Amino acid sequence: MIGSKSSYFIAAISSIGIHAVVILAMLANWEPESKKTVVQPQYIQAELIELAPKKKPVKKPKVTPLIDRATKQREIDKRRAQESKLAQQKLAAQRKAQLLKDQQQAEKDRKAREEKQRKADEERARKQAEKAQQQRKEQVLIVAKEDKQAANSYLQLIQARLSQQWNRPKSARRGMETLIELRLVPTGRIVGVEILESSGDIAFDRSVEQAAYKAAPFSELQKMKPRIFEQYFRSVKIVFNPEDLRL
Repeated sequence: MIGSKSSYFIAAISSIGIHAVVILAMLANWEPESKKTVVQPQYIQAELIELAPKKKPVKKPKVTPLIDRATKQREIDKRRAQESKLAQQKLAAQRKAQLLKDQQQAEKDRKAREEKQRKADEERARKQAEKAQQQRKEQVLIVAKEDKQAANSYLQLIQARLSQQWNRPKSARRGMETLIELRLVPTGRIVGVEILESSGDIAFDRSVEQAAYKAAPFSELQKMKPRIFEQYFRSVKIVFNPEDLRL
């Protein structure tokens, strides 16, 4: 399209130029009107010429020597090897870090389980100890109750024996009272009698001492369990009054 316009423009310029030359020639050969000169017009044939577009220069491919190619390939391979090595090192470091993290978490979980188990064991041991202590207390109470019942039976025996052997003096009056302490041995023998509280009457107090020695020995005590004797009969306190004997 551009070529066609250029050809047309050139042809138009050429036509104008030719006409200008003809006019100048006519002016140069001009003569008075008496002479008639006939100028025959000349026809100019103009044609549009299409110009071929200019070809762009084609760059020839640059020929790379084989040595340069090999060198570049080695560099590329070396760079790739380094990148691969770095990637492997990074991956190994990540795996190592993850392994360490997993080990730390596993150790934390193990300690947590052990601590939980320890607390559970302590709680179970505490409950067992409390239960055992409660059982011991209950057992002690049971034994103590049984021992006291046994001791009461022996005390009643001693009381009956003293009552049988006590001869109340004529000076005994209602309201008189003497508190004595009998010191015994496991064979039931009396090893000492002490008046802790006197009635105020010598005859009354002496009759109490005589009744104690007459009633001994209390041989029934030999059948008693040692702990009962030690708790209740190593020392026995008895109250004498004219109405009755009171332990």
